[in-house]
This record gives sequence, C-alpha cells and structure tokens, in this order.
Amino acid sequence: MKQLNPAYVQAIRETVSGSPFFRHLSMTIREMGIGSAVVDLDVDTEHLQAFGYVHGGVYASAIDTAAFWSAFCELEEGTGITTVDLKVNYLAPVKTGKLTAEGKRIKMGKTLGLAEATVKDAQGRVVAHGTSTLIVLPGFGLAGGAAMPPKFTEG
Repeated sequence: MKQLNPAYVQAIRETVSGSPFFRHLSMTIREMGIGSAVVDLDVDTEHLQAFGYVHGGVYASAIDTAAFWSAFCELEEGTGITTVDLKVNYLAPVKTGKLTAEGKRIKMGKTLGLAEATVKDAQGRVVAHGTSTLIVLPGFGLAGGAAMPPKFTEG
C-alpha cells in the first residue's frame, strides 16, 4: 500500500511556503496530508482594506490554498490540479491576529475534485468558509521544476 512520503510533504511545504505569493501574504502550510491541509496567516497591515479589516481576497487566498492542498496529496506523482471555481462566504470581520484555514477534500475524481476550507480567527471563531472545484492536470508540476523526493513510499 502506498503512503505519502514525509520527506515529500516537507519539501512541498518549504517550497510553497517560500514562494513569492505566500511570502507576500505571510502564509504558510502548517500541515498537509491525504484529504486535509492547514494553512496559517499572520494578519498585518498589508492584509487590510481601507476600513481596517482583512480584505476578502486574503480570506479567498487562504481558502483556495487550504482546499487545494487538501486535495493534492492523493494525486498520482506527476499529476497536478488547479482551481476552476472558488465560492467564498465571508462570515465575520477580522482586524488583527492569526488566521487558520483548515482544508478538507470532499471528493477527487479522475477529472474533477471538490474541496472545502474553513477560516478561523485566533479565538477559533469561524470567519469565512468556501468550496473549490479543482481540475486534474496530468504532467502539471511546480514552477522551476524543483527536484522533489518521491511522493509515495511503499508501506
């Protein structure tokens, strides 16, 4: 039985969390595995809109990211996905603190997948929720072709 390689997970977390967009949003992947992912974001002034609250695009980015990585891990090596639809419900405003997006894969098929994510503030209050439709793309890999450990190990 194949198992997700912890070295692969660590390499992905480091590569993705170090990418320019993630650094810009102060966003990191804390956990990822088959069917789930957790993304953290420390709110700072660059995340705020003109009224002093976290911009909706920040919530959307956190939801998109957590949903994506919750679905990614079970795909065959050399296969990627990308978001084709994102639905976000904004439930409460946030001004400061940490946001945590918890992603859950709902279903992955051969062509399409569905995942969801819930964003919570530092007090554990649900502040946003969303769903993401993902399309499977064979041969779609990380930009720059970074060398990665094997995705799976035999268990």
